[in-house]
Amino acid sequence: MQIVAGRFRHRKLETNSGETTRPITQRVKVALFDRLQPLLQEARVADIFSGTGTIGLEALSRGAASVVFFEKDWYAFDLLKRNVASLDVADETLCWKTDVTKCSFRPKNAAEFLPFDIVFFDPPYLFTTRIAPGTMLYRSLERLARPEITSPDALLVFRCRAEDEFEMPPVWKTDRLLNYSSMDVHLFRKSAPEDSPPPLPQQDVDDVSD
Repeated sequence: MQIVAGRFRHRKLETNSGETTRPITQRVKVALFDRLQPLLQEARVADIFSGTGTIGLEALSRGAASVVFFEKDWYAFDLLKRNVASLDVADETLCWKTDVTKCSFRPKNAAEFLPFDIVFFDPPYLFTTRIAPGTMLYRSLERLARPEITSPDALLVFRCRAEDEFEMPPVWKTDRLLNYSSMDVHLFRKSAPEDSPPPLPQQDVDDVSD
């Protein structure tokens, strides 16, 4: 896998192919990022279920101001940190080994990375159809909508298998659906601020640990 465009164009990245999801192809990545390009400039990005960071690093290459990577798997996380080191972008990124279903999305002592303007939310395909009210992933998506976590007009980019059915929290409104053969990419926008969940308590932040 390599970065398609921008300042790190053609730089190769280490990847870890999993069994529960299908890595995004170069063709789909080109089509998706060419569409998102105008929104990426100086954006603060979250790459959730980041794996080895191919999505977030593409965003950084194309003009994003910063990226926070969220990944639980130890092996993918190790490759992620190696990719960040190889591009020398430690100052523009934060690698957080954490469980997305439990974290606050607000790392301690990292205020400059928040709020997020663009969120890539890319769970394993097997998880997608389990998103419904009361589930842990549903509550995670609700936390993401809090005003101190995402900006008022934040964009959520959600990738899944074509025609998978799931239920998003109402705070995330459908903007458009992009289909790439066997893959759907849903674009959601946040509702008006008054519809957003209340802020988290000030002390509700998480330490970042490797």
